[in-house]
Amino acid sequence: METENNNLKKALEGDIKAFQCLFAEFQPQLKSYLYRLLTDRNDTDDLTHDTFVKAFDKISTFKGNSAFKTWVFQIATNLAYDFLKKKKRWLPNAQDQAKSLAMSTEYIQQLFVMTNQTSNRGRYEVKEHIDFCFTCISKTLTLEEQIAIILKDIYYFSRTEIADILGKTEGVVKHLLFNARKTMIEIFDNRCALINKNGACHQCTELAGIYNPKQTKQEELMKIKMVKSSEKEPKEKLYQLRADLVAAIDPLNSEGADMQDIIMQCTRLAIDEIETIQN
Repeated sequence: METENNNLKKALEGDIKAFQCLFAEFQPQLKSYLYRLLTDRNDTDDLTHDTFVKAFDKISTFKGNSAFKTWVFQIATNLAYDFLKKKKRWLPNAQDQAKSLAMSTEYIQQLFVMTNQTSNRGRYEVKEHIDFCFTCISKTLTLEEQIAIILKDIYYFSRTEIADILGKTEGVVKHLLFNARKTMIEIFDNRCALINKNGACHQCTELAGIYNPKQTKQEELMKIKMVKSSEKEPKEKLYQLRADLVAAIDPLNSEGADMQDIIMQCTRLAIDEIETIQN
């Protein structure tokens, strides 16, 4: 804490090395947060850099009314909001569109196989696909709802901190969180076959069957607390278990990060958000 305070004091005086030390403390978390919003690695790198530059440029305006990390996340969120506000929100069936595209496009199938076989982050893990799915479904929310729920349920910011980041009252943040969770729970309950046998989406197990053919699906699924609890816990509890699982994953540095990024790009291509997949 003393070192952090000293670095903050020096940073406020314009010491960029001290500022770099402060920024580095939460940069991995900031990048993963931006990736969950942007779903694009290059855009994430760009906005992380822009956040660093803008925060250092505006360091004299930091008055200590919030934590330094919260202040930087506010800058990053504003940049992401400006970047995303004109883009269309996703529909709940975006993953279905991606599946149809992948099944009908040989080069995409080859990309999946190549990534799985050659990348040291190309493994397929069901829990990481649950993380991917959480991101996709969160993009069906309004942008402010998505920001609020990711900050609260994945990065554990308080409602007060989220209010500072969004420039809203705590009452508004509470309302955003209520609506966001309600929508997420409804979509997961209707679509996710992991918690509803009649759910429309079976991607987790389908992909596991392709990329982990020697793995017993049921054994792997039963390692996931959410799945084990699906028949006895209320929907709200299942959502929280899902969020806890997602919070433990870094989508940029996990064992399956490259595989899930290809799946994400396929989804974005299917909904016409990008024109090609970059490998």
